[in-house]
Amino acid sequence: MLRIDFITIFPKMFEPLIAEGIIARGIKQGLLDIRVWDLREYATDKHRSTDDEAYGGGPGMVMLAEPVLRAVEAVGDWRLEIGDSKNQSPISNLQSPIIMTSPQGRTFTQAVARELAAKQHLIILCGRYEGFDERIRETLQPDEISVGDFVVSGGELPAMLIADATARMIEGVVGNSGSVEEDSFFRGLLDYPHYTRPEELRGMKVPEVLLSGHHENIRKWRKEQSLRRTLKNRPDLLQKAELDDEAKRILRRIENENR
Repeated sequence: MLRIDFITIFPKMFEPLIAEGIIARGIKQGLLDIRVWDLREYATDKHRSTDDEAYGGGPGMVMLAEPVLRAVEAVGDWRLEIGDSKNQSPISNLQSPIIMTSPQGRTFTQAVARELAAKQHLIILCGRYEGFDERIRETLQPDEISVGDFVVSGGELPAMLIADATARMIEGVVGNSGSVEEDSFFRGLLDYPHYTRPEELRGMKVPEVLLSGHHENIRKWRKEQSLRRTLKNRPDLLQKAELDDEAKRILRRIENENR
């Protein structure tokens, strides 16, 4: 079972994630344990403040450190060991990875999803405003993850994307494991084209090979189409993709066609 704890100032945003779709199925099957923590519950003043103006001035607000640290302690019933010694890790007694959604983090990929799925417990901090007080990073040493080079209003949506992609990697969460293995990016390539009924739609026909019933020809066609689509739309992926000998031969032929 994978447990995921979200720490956020907008806990209701996660209600649809838990109620519908893949995440909900995983929870029902006992494969996922999802918990949402309201950061305001760990504020230290009567106004339940979780942000304040930045020292030095400037626009926007900054997430307060103390509520976040208190929330993390509550999530796992830990006590952060914060000391002055440079040799002492402030999170030496935390056993679970802490993820911080941040545009400054490493890019989230399918490989990262598989990496996170191998864990038993993840804690995801959802940022807001101008970001977190730097002392949160210094204390928690989080794994900062970005879902792309763009800005959204807060970390809740990126956190949901991370959770959904990671949950799909847990065996049994998706009913047909084969569909996961055929997903775009699972093997480092884009997916091949898919078709369903009817065979002809407004003059557009399903490729004959898919109607042939010849499984080997279908496999080869799908592999080639995946390579063609990747070369056209995301050639950068081919630099890291692990291609077998057959894929390399197909790719060379496609590249020769374009010369």
